[in-house]
Amino acid sequence: MIKRIATGLLATAALGAIALAAPATALAATTAATAAPAATTAGTGYDYSENWGPYFSSNHRAKSHGWIGVEWDGQQKWNRVDVKGKLYDLDHRTYKQGGKCAYVKFAVHHFGDGGNQWYDGKSYTYCGAGGAKHFAFSKHKVDSVRVKVCQIGQHSSYPTRCGDWEYLYTAESE
Repeated sequence: MIKRIATGLLATAALGAIALAAPATALAATTAATAAPAATTAGTGYDYSENWGPYFSSNHRAKSHGWIGVEWDGQQKWNRVDVKGKLYDLDHRTYKQGGKCAYVKFAVHHFGDGGNQWYDGKSYTYCGAGGAKHFAFSKHKVDSVRVKVCQIGQHSSYPTRCGDWEYLYTAESE
């Protein structure tokens, strides 16, 4: 009988020690995670980095996803934003059947510009159902980046079937 009570007390004490140690371990892990720079898939040394997407055209026949990284100077006066990604053409129709190419467009807002002044970043087109195109670009002094995925005719200058603008980065989110 005494042996059972002793075993029960030891088990209770062990569980109590684990329960008390778990919050301390979680706090240490949280502190280490916030103190360390964000992990990236495209390299290290960025002050902010994140995977984005996938984002689609409104009819889901074009798709894009990728990675964004932001590196600030020591005084927080300028930055460089690097964007990498892939654009997928998911439209397997022929051009005679109304098939279109995949199109992705980026817009950037430079800090100090104020208001709602967006500038065309880069845009990419890919025609090749079932395939994908890699892209990459950099911009400087940027406080926001957004992306829109559309379709576009093979010889057209006007995208159609666009999805919504999606924000990839805003300086306030850091």
